[in-house]
Amino acid sequence: MERFTTEELISELFRRFFMSYSKAINIQEGRTGSLFQKIFRRRKVDNDRYFVRLVHYIHHQPEHHGFEKWDYESYPWSSYRRVLIDTETSLMKAELLDWFGGKEEFVKFHELSFDKKVIEHLIVEEE
Repeated sequence: MERFTTEELISELFRRFFMSYSKAINIQEGRTGSLFQKIFRRRKVDNDRYFVRLVHYIHHQPEHHGFEKWDYESYPWSSYRRVLIDTETSLMKAELLDWFGGKEEFVKFHELSFDKKVIEHLIVEEE
């Protein structure tokens, strides 16, 4: 059996999932070719500063994409609130909060306005 690093394993599992999904849809619809316009892309998070800014960016997605109805605290599909509650979840909350220096610093960091241009060169999505 091939040995993968954690990152390689996750990437390989996603690759296999998307391939299987595409094949099934192509068979079902009697078609061929790619279902997805863009290939699955990712960037390595290789430093602490990028990581905390990336978490902030992800939590602020509703604002970045014009969902004026929600902000990072109220968006129903965000992990932001789950990180702050004390109940057990599958999230690695303690590890995440350590990156920010604790729960209070996590909250303070998210309250800061954030210029997307700071990490724009690191974001793989195309708008």
